[in-house]
Amino acid sequence: MQPATASGKPQTPGPTLEQFEALAFAVETFDHAAHVYVAWRYLQHHDLYESIGRYRSVLRRLTETRGIPGKYNETITWFFLTAVSERLPGSDNNDWTTFREQHPELLADSAAFLRRFYSTARLASDSAKKGIPFT
Repeated sequence: MQPATASGKPQTPGPTLEQFEALAFAVETFDHAAHVYVAWRYLQHHDLYESIGRYRSVLRRLTETRGIPGKYNETITWFFLTAVSERLPGSDNNDWTTFREQHPELLADSAAFLRRFYSTARLASDSAKKGIPFT
């Protein structure tokens, strides 16, 4: 995580890309906001497809090392990276706070946002979890 502010709260909700890729962060603090933050950071440095490839590789490794490989969901990963990518044009791409405030649908009720496009049953399916082959 990033250094804390005077209030003791982290300046950002998630790890740096280097910490993420090295799995050098407190997994128990890696909530939805941290997931979206890391996606946003990837998309500042890489195109959508490279960002998806890097992000999914780390998430899969993370769930495997934690003994919960079934928790990874390919469809949700692609969905949120695509949603963040679509919102970058016209946003202040260098300021997380501004980006987050401009796009509350990504964070406020992410489950409801996701359900606008996918049913609960679809997201729970094996094909949604495993997704399409990606190399």
